[in-house]
Amino acid sequence: MTHKYSVRRVVGSLVLAASTSTLAAPGPEGADFGDFWSPGKPNPALCKSPILVGTPLGLPRCLEASNVMRRLNQLQDIATLNDGNRAAGLPGYQASLDYVKKTLERAGYQVRVQPFPFTAYFPKGPGTLQALAPQPASYVWEEDFNYLSQTDPGDVSAPVVAVDLALGAGNASTSGCEVEDFAGFPSGAIALVQRGSCNFEVKAENAAAAGAAGVIIFNQGNTEDRKGLENVTLGDTYEGGIPVLFATYDNGVAWSQTAGLQLHLVADVIREKTQTFNLVAETRRGNPKNVVMAGAHLDSVFEGPGINDNGSGSAALLEMAVLLSKAHPQNKVRFAWWGAEESGLVGSTFYVNSLSETERQRIKAYLNFDMIGSPNFGNFIYDGDGSSFGLQGPPGSAAIERLFEAYFKLRGEPFEGTQIDFRSDYAQFFELGIPFGGLFTGAEDIKSEEQAQKYGGAAGQPFDPCYHQGCDNTANIDLNALEINGDAMAFATSWLSLSTKVIDDEIAAAAKAAEGATTLRQQSVRQAERWGNHYIK
Repeated sequence: MTHKYSVRRVVGSLVLAASTSTLAAPGPEGADFGDFWSPGKPNPALCKSPILVGTPLGLPRCLEASNVMRRLNQLQDIATLNDGNRAAGLPGYQASLDYVKKTLERAGYQVRVQPFPFTAYFPKGPGTLQALAPQPASYVWEEDFNYLSQTDPGDVSAPVVAVDLALGAGNASTSGCEVEDFAGFPSGAIALVQRGSCNFEVKAENAAAAGAAGVIIFNQGNTEDRKGLENVTLGDTYEGGIPVLFATYDNGVAWSQTAGLQLHLVADVIREKTQTFNLVAETRRGNPKNVVMAGAHLDSVFEGPGINDNGSGSAALLEMAVLLSKAHPQNKVRFAWWGAEESGLVGSTFYVNSLSETERQRIKAYLNFDMIGSPNFGNFIYDGDGSSFGLQGPPGSAAIERLFEAYFKLRGEPFEGTQIDFRSDYAQFFELGIPFGGLFTGAEDIKSEEQAQKYGGAAGQPFDPCYHQGCDNTANIDLNALEINGDAMAFATSWLSLSTKVIDDEIAAAAKAAEGATTLRQQSVRQAERWGNHYIK
């Protein structure tokens, strides 16, 4: 399709639009720019121009899924040569880091490798779980139970004691979340704890403090997708000192209803203090006092190569960084590849906490990209305004959410919000009040009938059936999901690289509202004091 508007005029309108708070489709009124946004071969003029490639018009057209896939093949090769994984603390992660570093340096970046302390975790072999009484039985590894990542090793035979369970559909389990849940717990027993409400580390450490010799945490069972076995973590900071296994909901229910149950459990693992690394690079150009940051975790789980989780986000981020290496952003764009996310967001948390207050204030936005190629995908945007799940991000987060929404609308692609659940590397940015947003295409949760009608794919199946498994390889990537979400990533990043006014305006409005609320409270207090004094007199 030929347009009467020149590329220069279109880009000029994009820059103008980026300097305003509107998120309407950019361009002259009445112009149809549909083919600019559609997937396909990029316009060479856009991708070769250092001015045009960094715009919301150019960057999405130049960031092609086929090029991202070539980078994913490199990560797959690295995993294949390193025991099938790229887990933090192991050679596959170091090789992944070296690959990203060399690629960035070839593109002209100065790369910072940031070491941080880390508890490496290595399963030596499968665990053991057996019933000793009232009837002997053996349970199947990776079918009935598995390890929680970062469990301490141990070999325990003991009676089983259930802790504050709440069984049945729709339950709101808080099992093990409070010290009081373990009142009267017999020292030396195995604590049977249900998933729900608080994190696994809290449950296990509360059990250990009560004298438990071991812990079994079984899935919550409040919904159908929270009944099976999952690969979950206690986190890098776990200090319980006792073994912790994860089990299916049905097994947990059965054990809780078996009088006189005694179990034998073995966790055959190694935990050791070591270090691993983040990798950070930023554009040469742009205002260093107004930073747009984009990040993805580079590590996989121990169980597999992690090509969707999170090779997809890491590879797309790398491709985008290479494309932006010669661009002319108004704001500094900083890229981060996080280490040890799978061990409890260790790398990103360390990075944010290591920043001075001045450095934190310079980060105007953090964009997170974790799993953007799921095979049974949905297009999910973090719910920055709280309209879908109630919890709002820091001021500016709603504007970032609208920016992603604008792109999906331009493409005519469906989308929906995803809950802020603090399971990815935006968590510490959120905690310190930095505006954030990002994309996600789904993990272990089950796709509904409505979502299957919206996005295609299979209802009743996980968005990623290979989540945290050995089959998370290059065959586990949907190219359409990778294309759409990679382009949306490029759009939002390039827009904010030109102007963060949409975020600035929201932050200013929130500050004004807070100031107004404070003034109103002060007026109310003074009024109450006047009435009180009048009454006393």
